[in-house]
Amino acid sequence: MSRTQTEIVEHAATPAAAPSIPADPAALRALSAAEVDALLPHLRRSLLDIVAASGGHVGPNLGVLELTVALHRVFDSPRDPIVFDTGHQAYVHKMLTGRPDLAGLRTEGGISGYPSRSESEHDLVENSHASGSLAWALGLGMAFSADAAALSDGSRSRTSVAVIGDGALTGGVGLEALNLAVDHPHARTVFVLNDNTRSYAPTIGGLARCLSELRSGTAAANPFEVLGYRYIGPVDGHDVHALEAALTQARDAAGQGAVPLVHAVTAKGRGLLAAELHEVDLWHAHGPFDITTAQSTPDPVPTGPGATWTDRFAATVLGIADQRDDMVALSAAMIDPVGLTPMQQAHPARVLDTGIAEQVTLDIAAGLANAGQRPLVALYSTFLTRAIDQLLMDIGLHSEPVTITLDRAGVTGDDGASHHGIWDLALAAQVPGLEVCAPRDGQRLEDALRRRLGGDEAPTGPGLIRFPKGSVGPDVAAAASVPAGDVLFASSDAALACATGEALDAEAPTLIITIGSLAARAVAAAKTLAATGAEVLVIDPVIALPLAGPLLDLCARASAVVTIEDGVRERGIGAALRFALADRGVQVPSAVLGVDQAFIDHAKRDAILSREGLDAEAIAEAAARLR
Repeated sequence: MSRTQTEIVEHAATPAAAPSIPADPAALRALSAAEVDALLPHLRRSLLDIVAASGGHVGPNLGVLELTVALHRVFDSPRDPIVFDTGHQAYVHKMLTGRPDLAGLRTEGGISGYPSRSESEHDLVENSHASGSLAWALGLGMAFSADAAALSDGSRSRTSVAVIGDGALTGGVGLEALNLAVDHPHARTVFVLNDNTRSYAPTIGGLARCLSELRSGTAAANPFEVLGYRYIGPVDGHDVHALEAALTQARDAAGQGAVPLVHAVTAKGRGLLAAELHEVDLWHAHGPFDITTAQSTPDPVPTGPGATWTDRFAATVLGIADQRDDMVALSAAMIDPVGLTPMQQAHPARVLDTGIAEQVTLDIAAGLANAGQRPLVALYSTFLTRAIDQLLMDIGLHSEPVTITLDRAGVTGDDGASHHGIWDLALAAQVPGLEVCAPRDGQRLEDALRRRLGGDEAPTGPGLIRFPKGSVGPDVAAAASVPAGDVLFASSDAALACATGEALDAEAPTLIITIGSLAARAVAAAKTLAATGAEVLVIDPVIALPLAGPLLDLCARASAVVTIEDGVRERGIGAALRFALADRGVQVPSAVLGVDQAFIDHAKRDAILSREGLDAEAIAEAAARLR
């Protein structure tokens, strides 16, 4: 019989005499089996109420509810640290460790969407980049094994636990730890494989086929046993009592000669029909919604075609793919979030999902480029950091014409420190010959993509195109194009003359160089300055790196230079420009505006940008101080 959304919600409804969520894991362990059974539907409904109001990682957390309860009943957190991989599946963990309401989830000053040491001693690893949990837990377990010899009071040794999804297990660090851990059979560590056949999308590769055979009982050999693990499973990941039995067996076996691995089979989105049946990502991440209808709460951000940067990217890439058979696209388990779904639907053979494996993605792209294809690697900015060696030594060193696009570049907001894309410009600035574009608007994004991927002549070297999260906004028109870039504002004909290199009969202008989507703020700041009588010129260099000679020449003609970028200011474009000017012996007052080199908590993008001095008022004030 088919189920309706209403039936699902009623199934998760709070019982008439709903038990309260335990205040801590000790209280949870004190419950009887019957009391746990009564708690589960209340816990699920509480979770649904919270994520319906706030949005967040809905599917992953619904899927691990029973597993999380079982973990906290068998292990003694924080004495036995639990490392969730990735941390977006830790909502229930937080609810069971003193944060039952997840107050202010993913809003400024509220509970983070990931584990956070500042919130609780139960949150040891603030991980949101996948695949590191096994290595973390192995290191902890090796130390706990060494400590065990010192226990003389008969108490149980500490045990570390890693909870890793099958999607995260496709990552290189996870596979490296899986290979290494069997050589440390006395490490007091338990690996828990949360097998839901997904990351964002279905898990890919040979690992997915092996797990499918294990689930169905048709495996000719168990790869974990072949490697040397003590395999326990597969276990129904929604049977809390079966999970407790399996985890207890694993806990007692830890450190006794083989690392235990518990294979729990779960369903992402469990208990919310709309999530369970969602084809793309089972509501991996979702905005606020009506809990009875599962309809999204109206969003102030427009949602029509081309409304977001990702939409504009998706439409442009599809158009290029329709015209060029040699254009191929790759992404690391992020096909839909980065906007490759339309191309995948139209040209499935030319879109490759590599799993959570950014390093191998870049190297495959290097090989494709060398063989004459035009590869596009589409990532979130924050995940580029996982493949810097490949960018520098495999693509940069060989000058392979790979195009990398970075969605969610700059300050992103709700997901916090690990997901802000503020490092890419600083890293890109260290790669010799890498062409970097930070389009100021949707039209410039299209232009950059078409120039790199759709032109008659292939690019001669690697390129990176970055753009932010959210609504793309109106285009920022150029008043003129000059060798240094696009002139977005000139306070007078004299200021414009400075841009073209003509002789000046007036005060040299303050030059504002804007990188990326902050261009409208730069223009607004310039207009404020011009209203005070200042001469101001705003330039978008279009290609931010390598620094062009005409841009450096223009800086030498200006009275002061201000650079603006949505990235860490100490190592980015502005810093590179300062160094280049100093190398030329150019002495001009300057200000580099950007993001502080720090880990920034979750808050709305505009609020963070204002705090970092990147709103129009602060830009104008910084420029005025140089006059």
